[in-house]
Amino acid sequence: MAEASPNPVVIEAEVIEALRNCFDPEIPVNIYELGLIYEVKVEPSGAVAIRMTLTSPNCPAAQSLPGEVQARVKEIPGVTDVSVDVVWEPPWDPSRMSEAARLQLGML
Repeated sequence: MAEASPNPVVIEAEVIEALRNCFDPEIPVNIYELGLIYEVKVEPSGAVAIRMTLTSPNCPAAQSLPGEVQARVKEIPGVTDVSVDVVWEPPWDPSRMSEAARLQLGML
């Protein structure tokens, strides 16, 4: 029996769920709701490309967070490769946070 090919739509939803389990150690909100994820792209082959940023270039999690993202996404069934690109443009600011994140941080 042939193995089913990865479904990019399903994988993207699972990637987003995995990103909701990644946290900046200094902020009690997951990185997806925090607005640190700029793009998730899933190829038909199962390769995932993530464009993300950090709250600042001096963020203490700068060394660990991209690696954690890559490791969590790599665990998803059907994912064949993961690339994480940390970008600084556009710069992150609190307006990128979801309403849920703002509520959680008492900003509403």
